[in-house]
Amino acid sequence: MAQFTFVNELNNVLRMDDPIRGPVPRWQKKVDGSNNSIINSSLDTSKIKGNYASKTPKKMDNRKTPCKTPSKTPKTSPDSKTPGKGKTPGGDRFIPTRSATDFELGHFKLNDDGKKDDEAKSPSQVEMERAMTENLAGRDLAGARILAFQKKAPEPPGGHQNPLKIVYSQSKTPKNALTRYIPQAPDRILDAPDILDDYYLNLVDWSKSNLLAVALGSSVYLWNASSGAISQLTELEGNDYVSSLSWITDGDTLAIGTSLGSTQIWDTTQAKKMRVMDGHSARVGSLSWNQHILSSGCRGGLLVHHDVRQRDHVVSSIEAHSQEICGLKWSPDGRYLASGGNDNILNIWSCVTGDLYSQSSPLYRFSEHQAAVKALAWCPWQPSILASGGGTADRHIRFWNCNTGLSTNSIDTKSQVCGLLWSPTYKELISGHGYANNQLIIWKYPSLVKVAELTGHTARVLQLAMSPDGSTVLSAGADETLRLWKCFAPNPNKKKEGVEAKVAADSIFKRGIR
Repeated sequence: MAQFTFVNELNNVLRMDDPIRGPVPRWQKKVDGSNNSIINSSLDTSKIKGNYASKTPKKMDNRKTPCKTPSKTPKTSPDSKTPGKGKTPGGDRFIPTRSATDFELGHFKLNDDGKKDDEAKSPSQVEMERAMTENLAGRDLAGARILAFQKKAPEPPGGHQNPLKIVYSQSKTPKNALTRYIPQAPDRILDAPDILDDYYLNLVDWSKSNLLAVALGSSVYLWNASSGAISQLTELEGNDYVSSLSWITDGDTLAIGTSLGSTQIWDTTQAKKMRVMDGHSARVGSLSWNQHILSSGCRGGLLVHHDVRQRDHVVSSIEAHSQEICGLKWSPDGRYLASGGNDNILNIWSCVTGDLYSQSSPLYRFSEHQAAVKALAWCPWQPSILASGGGTADRHIRFWNCNTGLSTNSIDTKSQVCGLLWSPTYKELISGHGYANNQLIIWKYPSLVKVAELTGHTARVLQLAMSPDGSTVLSAGADETLRLWKCFAPNPNKKKEGVEAKVAADSIFKRGIR
């Protein structure tokens, strides 16, 4: 009989008019499960009604029972987030949108224990970490959610005006987004014929009275940025040429360093040479003022401090570097002097107590740079923070805290660093570069996010200078051009403080007798 059973089963399988036997499909299980739940619920209600069947007369079957569910669902606002009042009437749960959910952020939030060591950190470190987190993630992670339940509107493009009332996201814009307009072309271009293409020289400087001094070969020219007038201050004789320039902090006194090792002091209002100071046997490539003390560095690595008020002007002479001193800057508060040399060394000198010149031994000696250190700039709002830039073999901008002697940060710029300037208006740093792009880069501080890149020079940028109001940056290039970039113009929407009124109030002519 076994063979007949096998034949019958085989015929049943091959018969096409019968349904194919096999596992129940998933959709059918769901349908069956829902039908079973409906049947069970109907059975339960029938049992409940059966208990009262004896008490209810049969004549009531023809009557219409009032429906408890309304015929029309009430309209609700789509923005409502309470269960049962959303887009789906009677909904009791939220379904996350997979395409709008950031799974990496969700994984980070789930694994984050929420413990922070903010108490052990300084406020500046906490603020820097918060800014870096917002720059990397593009938003504040403190208020971010693990799941997203709806797609957000797209972000508006930079500088977009919305006359058509297009719906854009009103969320907080990231820190690295450009919040102001920066012209990509220079505001003005000036000719600088015969400017020396020498990385180690400092040939331009901008005074507080809005006078720009430029060294072109053996001559020094003054350009009045207010009136546009140009005048020649002096011209050296013979084979001598100008190797450095530096304005006094407040006033119209200009110091000129020459290739023969002398330093000249000029009164530019009268176009008169006041004195000539010696002390170097090689060219003076860097100068820096600290009130009445003029510090000079020469090609032999000698650092000399001159007191311009005295007849014996040399108050200190120090063997600071083994090669040429190409960078020299006093801090805004006069506490520190930074000197950078062609020996790849950056020295920090502390001021002598009670005097305005530096001590004979450096306070710190940094050797992290792998090339000549020419670009030096002190932070205006943090006088102990110094930014230094290295040459072609280094290409790094490094930041130093001179109170602790530690390097706080560094960034590889991918090109030779020739000049650095701070902008107190926007808390930013601008750097001038040589090989290979000859560009200017604006960095946000302290996140060091690149804000803008300004190009136009066809040769390397030799040096940078800033206008007294801090709105314009001048770049001197080896292509014999001076380009003025209006990249730090103040925001016109912000109210200007009454600086002129304050100065007028502090004037001695406006004071009372008592």
